[in-house]
Amino acid sequence: MTMTRWWWVRHAPVIGQDGRIYGNRDVACDCSDTAVFRGLAHQLPEDAAWVVTPLSRTRQTAAAIADHYRAAPAFEVEPHLAEQDFGAWQGMTYAELDAQREGSWHRFWLAPAEETPPGGESFAAVYARVAAAVGRLNERFSGGDIICVSHGGPIRAALGHALGLTPEAALAFAVDNCALTRLDHFAGNDGGSGSWRVALVNGRPHMPQM
Repeated sequence: MTMTRWWWVRHAPVIGQDGRIYGNRDVACDCSDTAVFRGLAHQLPEDAAWVVTPLSRTRQTAAAIADHYRAAPAFEVEPHLAEQDFGAWQGMTYAELDAQREGSWHRFWLAPAEETPPGGESFAAVYARVAAAVGRLNERFSGGDIICVSHGGPIRAALGHALGLTPEAALAFAVDNCALTRLDHFAGNDGGSGSWRVALVNGRPHMPQM
């Protein structure tokens, strides 16, 4: 049975967006803590396919990790693994959104999985596009390692997809900046979708303990 290992890393903390919804806006991140990226590099395989999203914070994070490799890897951009588009909510503070929605809130996310923000997309739509992208990449890099520097929403979606959860249930996962999540995919011999093993969720051994 062929195993493909996924190493998911959420990007570094964004800069200048405290208290604001940034979603899929292209904002910079803080990669100044070299010890964190050195620690990640020591945990990640060297012979792997690297995947980032069109948003520069994932490329910045990937580059900060790759600085600690003997040879710089090539980064492949996968648009379907980008963060959720919150549409008209992006740029608002959480307080402003709370006032606009008259106190309607979600315990983990900005909205229930099936709700579509004005001009944006629902988390359920993110879930579907992430599952499709994961399937394509599993076929391309079957039997190898995939390091994917992505975002909180897509990593939750990948976990939900691996475990067969509903999009709403997948929102319950904690995914911290620079944390590592490992998923192993086992290809089926019958041409089916195969199966998954969850090896690590939101791992932070390379980071200062809170």
